[in-house]
Amino acid sequence: MAATTKIADLTGPGHTDRFGIGGTDLGIVTTAPDGRLVAVFGDTFDRAGVGGPGWRSPVVLFADPEGFRSGLRWTGSGGDAAEYACRLVSKPATNWFRLHRRVTTTLPADVITVGDTMYLHVMANKGLGNVLWSEIIASRDNGLTWERTGCDWPGGHCDGLFQQLTWEHGGDGYVYAYTTGFQRRDGLLLHRVPADRITERDAWESWGFAGERWDWGNPPTLTIPGSFGELNLRRVPGPDGREHLLLTYFDAGNYRIDAMLLDRPNADLHRAPRTTLLRGCGWGDEDHAHGRVAQLYGGYVVPGSTLDDLHLVVSQWNTTTNWPYRSMQFRTDATALLTP
Repeated sequence: MAATTKIADLTGPGHTDRFGIGGTDLGIVTTAPDGRLVAVFGDTFDRAGVGGPGWRSPVVLFADPEGFRSGLRWTGSGGDAAEYACRLVSKPATNWFRLHRRVTTTLPADVITVGDTMYLHVMANKGLGNVLWSEIIASRDNGLTWERTGCDWPGGHCDGLFQQLTWEHGGDGYVYAYTTGFQRRDGLLLHRVPADRITERDAWESWGFAGERWDWGNPPTLTIPGSFGELNLRRVPGPDGREHLLLTYFDAGNYRIDAMLLDRPNADLHRAPRTTLLRGCGWGDEDHAHGRVAQLYGGYVVPGSTLDDLHLVVSQWNTTTNWPYRSMQFRTDATALLTP
């Protein structure tokens, strides 16, 4: 296991009060076109914990890219010009009115910047884990306001394995996306789409095995089995300055956050180097200074990280008492992935 330690609590009392955020989770981070950091959070409440007034999801906080290694410093919030972090998209598309009445929460999966536009993949849920549909929303003002793009998929798309999603630029004009279900019980599928057609549903194609070979456009095939939860695919420099494709993920089956190093977007995940970054534990066995966290999930890379100084946003939710319910920043060294 990599050497991992907690840097700071990022949300909760004393950290996000000015934005009306007492309890929240996730915190998926990317760089906006204007250079600041944008973090997207899930179910959010005014008070510390889960429940009570002020529920909304998803919400955005902005951070200064400088000095993130000592803990992200929040500088503003999204939704409108006020400090209060607002729900990003409050009105459903007209033809979704009946579905919207059944939606209990809309949760973020991953966010990416393409040119001067940010795209966020979200999941509309009726009860946690029952995904009715997923869709892409977009921001053209560096994450302050968001709107629907009309690009959506039913919850059962790809047999339900196109709900939880993470994506990254491939350096070849495509955006590559690993996907799975939201229930933390399935393996991964791989897809790609031209970066300039990301909101065209017909432009997406799957990676699959057919006719005794893997190829694009084949029916989607599991790239690896497992019980995957939250996913994060990012390009991260190594100590030699070379960029590496890193996939971090919550491994629900083994109760830990792991990472894989991919030699290409469609790497053989069975052979990809992997390491454990944080381990789950009981509430009486926590040791945040050494990467042991009770009821952990998430694990999102903070831009500016390197493999030897990798910073992650990690969530924690005590589902018995509903506090802690927060996001935290951990630092680890993942250079063991480079060892043959």
